[in-house]
Amino acid sequence: MDIYAIATVLIVLSAIFGYINVRFLEFPNTIGLMIITIVFTIFVFVLGYFDPTLLHKEREFIGEIDFKTVLLDVMLSFLLFAGALHTNFEQLKIQRKPILAFATLSTLISTFLVGIFVYYGLKVINLDADFIYCLLFGALISPTDPIAVLGILKKVGAPKKLETKIVGESLFNDGVGVVIFITLYKIANKGLSHFSFSHTLLEFLQEVGGGLLFGILIGFITYYLLKTIDDYDTEVIITLAAVMGGTLLARKLHVSAPLAMVVAGLIVGNDTVRQNAMSETTELYVDKFWELVDVLLNTILFVMIGMELLVLTFKHEYFLAGILAIPALLLARYLSLLIPIKFYAKKLDFIKKTNIIMTWGGLRGGISIALALSLTHQMHRDLFLVMTYTVVVFSIIGQGLTVGKLIKKLT
Repeated sequence: MDIYAIATVLIVLSAIFGYINVRFLEFPNTIGLMIITIVFTIFVFVLGYFDPTLLHKEREFIGEIDFKTVLLDVMLSFLLFAGALHTNFEQLKIQRKPILAFATLSTLISTFLVGIFVYYGLKVINLDADFIYCLLFGALISPTDPIAVLGILKKVGAPKKLETKIVGESLFNDGVGVVIFITLYKIANKGLSHFSFSHTLLEFLQEVGGGLLFGILIGFITYYLLKTIDDYDTEVIITLAAVMGGTLLARKLHVSAPLAMVVAGLIVGNDTVRQNAMSETTELYVDKFWELVDVLLNTILFVMIGMELLVLTFKHEYFLAGILAIPALLLARYLSLLIPIKFYAKKLDFIKKTNIIMTWGGLRGGISIALALSLTHQMHRDLFLVMTYTVVVFSIIGQGLTVGKLIKKLT
């Protein structure tokens, strides 16, 4: 099946499932699409006992989609730019220190805590995995997913200070999490004897620091171009070129494209740039264009996540491990947030119960699944993929449907 046919099937399914959700379920779009797609996939499984034709077709279809490449190399930059474009820059600037601590220190602490919990938890249910592989799982599941978080928090009415912390953390910690994952992946693949702390630190600084600096450069070039003309259709194309060209260049320079697009989106979207560089018509068209890109790609992504159910290895002990990983992950996240929250709580007037809300509001999504799919069989790919999928489904459906009620109750 060619790329056009695959894209057509995904968009048609997204339109049908989206219609069903809006017409009958009225869930937030990301949650509704995932539920409907999972139900549809389970129906195909059941139907397969009587006539396996549709099941074989769907498996063949999902097998032709490289989920990791589609999400991390194609969709992620667009989604992060769109999300950053509509994030409150002034609030983010005020909250920058705790957000930086959440995105770096908390992600690192959570990675190790999850790794420890999972390592010993697997032994309880007679499964075994080397500690380095459990750390890999910790690295891929600890970052909150900006796509899931942005899609759901828009609708729950969180206080702006709190929303900025959760959204800001999720925009930045996926880039940090990916770097931690890649580092641990290299150690797991080549052995600790090939590990060099200085070389790893240099790579980290290049990826993260380089991504941030490159994002500033792209953002200001885009700002200059928008400021020197007044033609809304050309200006929309310039923002699109900034994302596509910036992502391609970031890969060539070996810096983090996701972080670069977050920074570029924040610069282009902040009020000062909007007032100085965009007419009201341009601002309207840029916003509407990127809202449409955001909605379309989110819709396709969560349909794909639901269909990834087909690639799982169905063993009850794997699903049990995934269920046990949920409280372990929540506890690790709660503990990892303690230090930054305690340190900055009085300085920045945090709302009460911030730790509890951020723990429950830290949703996982497609990025975790994409990283789990990159594991090798030696790294217990089947086990950790099932665990990741279980956590993601619970996170998006269970936490996503209740985080609004929790926020209203505690604030």
